[in-house]
Amino acid sequence: MQTALPKGNKKLMNAWAFYDWANSVYPLVISSAIFPLYFGFLFPKEGADLHFLGFDFKATALISFVTAFAFLVVAIISPILSGIADFAGNKKRFLQFFCYLGAFSCIGMYWFTVENIYFGITCFFFGLIGFWGSLVFYNSYLPDIAFNEQQDRLSAKGYSMGYIGSVILLLVCLYLILSKEGAEALEMMKVSFALTGVWWILFAQYAFYYLPKGNNNGAKITKDVLFSGFRELKKVKNELVKHLSLARYLTAFFVYSMAVQTVMLVATYFGEQEINWANPQDKTQGLIVSILAIQLVAILGAVITSRASGKFGNIKTLIVINGIWAVICVGAYFVTEPIHFYITACFVGLVMGGIQALSRSTYSKFLPETDDTTSYFSFYDVAEKIGIVIGMCIYGMIDQITGSMRNSIVFLTVFFIVGLILLFRVPKKSLS
Repeated sequence: MQTALPKGNKKLMNAWAFYDWANSVYPLVISSAIFPLYFGFLFPKEGADLHFLGFDFKATALISFVTAFAFLVVAIISPILSGIADFAGNKKRFLQFFCYLGAFSCIGMYWFTVENIYFGITCFFFGLIGFWGSLVFYNSYLPDIAFNEQQDRLSAKGYSMGYIGSVILLLVCLYLILSKEGAEALEMMKVSFALTGVWWILFAQYAFYYLPKGNNNGAKITKDVLFSGFRELKKVKNELVKHLSLARYLTAFFVYSMAVQTVMLVATYFGEQEINWANPQDKTQGLIVSILAIQLVAILGAVITSRASGKFGNIKTLIVINGIWAVICVGAYFVTEPIHFYITACFVGLVMGGIQALSRSTYSKFLPETDDTTSYFSFYDVAEKIGIVIGMCIYGMIDQITGSMRNSIVFLTVFFIVGLILLFRVPKKSLS
């Protein structure tokens, strides 16, 4: 049996960060790069209406709505599961369950075709739940395994490792896809979905080997425990009244995060449908190169943000990043040519990694002294997921009604501006 490693142990922290290496292939290959391309070839912009569950949808709007529904499910079930995990002390088992759910759903997406649309959408749906459900438990490990002064850099390290690992797999997938043409290239895209699931499962084993099970108290699961997570969320909500800094930060995070996550989830669909690519081959290569640029620049962005937060403070750094995001969304409305998209992608990468890593570690620093970290991070994740539901629904409705994702993207500027204003309300001396 593996001996439990102490808090702050380098090997333990590396194992935690390595799960980012394992699971980050999902948001890159499935959410950002290959699947949006594949989906775009199945349902091109011209005649992209899709009949699903008795309704006609614009194809990209349908993906927005399915994504929103998946996040709603995660927001509902994560308090239940995190409450059980805290009570029974087995958060690692839940992390493993969602990991395998997401990974096997990726493998199932190999059979996503126009004729098999219901099965494909189902796998896409459960892949989202698996990835985001696992993050509830993964994020909650951060204050358990690292001391306060270690958390900013460890959080950034996790994201950086995720970017590096996912880029490696994306390059493999890029080689497979671009070495073929036509139907064979589409087949390689489906192979990429399966490779994503296999990668996720295999590399997660290193993290699972070293991460502790949780605060094991030997308790049995009873009926009362089932909804203890919601009671814990209510308790956390009541605690927010006593911690003004935490409450104000979480409010700001809720607002700007709905825009950040929405942009990240729809960026490639925007590039696939709204940019004037010369031909399908250029579109495939151009979009994947753009995603690679985002990932590589994001590594630099996470490091720069970590350094900036140490010098200027977390909140001031987040204010600047939100301002940059707002400018990006306004500029995206006017992006029409590939070169414009490449430049925008680089700016997105610079602030994408930074805002994710710093948001997570800032929340961790605001937490009061407690052993009940999973419930606090469940509250954080529920806030994030509900924000994404709102963001994706608004985005999808504007896309469906106006027929253009440009209008949807520029509307997200409002959330960044409001988030920036709310960050100014966080007490200036709230963090060291």
